[in-house]
Amino acid sequence: MSGTGRTEAGRTESPGQAAPTEAGRGTDGHGRLGSVLSGLAVAVGCVLFLGGFAWGAVEYLPYTVPTDSMDPTVRAGDRVLAQRISGDEVRRGDVVVFTDADWGDLPMVKRVVGVGGDKVACCDKDLRLTVNGTPIQEPYVRGMLGGTASMTEFDATVPAGQLFLLGDERSGSLDSRVHLQDPGQGSVPLSAVDARVDAVVWPLGRLIDRPEGFAALPGGVSEAGPVRLMAAAIVGGTALILGGAAYGPVARWLSRSRRARRTGEVSTGVR
Repeated sequence: MSGTGRTEAGRTESPGQAAPTEAGRGTDGHGRLGSVLSGLAVAVGCVLFLGGFAWGAVEYLPYTVPTDSMDPTVRAGDRVLAQRISGDEVRRGDVVVFTDADWGDLPMVKRVVGVGGDKVACCDKDLRLTVNGTPIQEPYVRGMLGGTASMTEFDATVPAGQLFLLGDERSGSLDSRVHLQDPGQGSVPLSAVDARVDAVVWPLGRLIDRPEGFAALPGGVSEAGPVRLMAAAIVGGTALILGGAAYGPVARWLSRSRRARRTGEVSTGVR
């Protein structure tokens, strides 16, 4: 009897030498490729995940809204992300964070309704705010007490380089209307602006839309900030990291399941 045996395919093998298994062959080919791809997915995921947070740290400032003066857009206690901008980037309709000594020298959140040169007045016959004689549709005030743009009538001309600001909760907001007798008729300088609110992150994360009512005025409304792309990078990176990390355990479980089935077939004589 010779020292070698014949395999099913005519291949010789020495006594005690096991034939390569299907699982072993798969590990050399597809298994190795899968490991490389899973490692690449984790690496790319880490770049996206960390890059998204780093981008956010550069572009945005976190704030906690102190009062309900911007209800229903943002409410007291909401945690918001505000994009760092300069005053000359502000457009009508923006919700901004600003600090002004005449307003208490504390960060405040209000909506810009007028820029330098605008004549802001309230109210027209339909109880709407007007800017340079153009009535502005403001859906965020409809659910407020009275449902009007202002509970008191006013008109103001905004000096160059200044902003006129109102809260969305017009019945209780202490805003430019309270400071109409101050120099500048209640407006604040562009330099007082620290950031523009783009999103509420807690609770019930949501974006702050640009109001269409101001879009027809000269200069239009501001472009949306990069918060969507930042969030997509973080979510996509998380998915890649979890998917890549799961590949190894899943592949090993599938390999053990296949070996168990083959062993069971051999022991029962099933081919």
